[in-house]
Amino acid sequence: MADNADQVRRDEENKEGRSWIGVVVRFIVAAIVLMVTAWLTPGFSEMGFGTALIAALVIAVIDWAVQRIFKIDASPFGRGIVGFIISAVIIYLTQFLVPGMSISIWGAIIASLIIGIIDAIIPTRVM
Repeated sequence: MADNADQVRRDEENKEGRSWIGVVVRFIVAAIVLMVTAWLTPGFSEMGFGTALIAALVIAVIDWAVQRIFKIDASPFGRGIVGFIISAVIIYLTQFLVPGMSISIWGAIIASLIIGIIDAIIPTRVM
């Protein structure tokens, strides 16, 4: 019995470790996607990795808050046009919270489209 309990505990610790690694990897991937999107999108200032990482964190927090408060999936293709528009608004609002990030409303719309396409190709759940 003790061996089974120890095995269950080790399995849970491994799952927790993988989930933290997964979160870190997802933020790194999100920062890289933001940097590429900034480079491709007119009206979106290019940013360094640190700024992109902070922007990814801010976008994730705002996305989480929108999902909890309004029960709306804010991913660009999560809820069709509504999710697309909410995603663009979140990207646009992020510039006011992240120093070194600047984007126009049209840039936010284009960035939302690009991020949505990349999100459809790259799975959001890494681990």
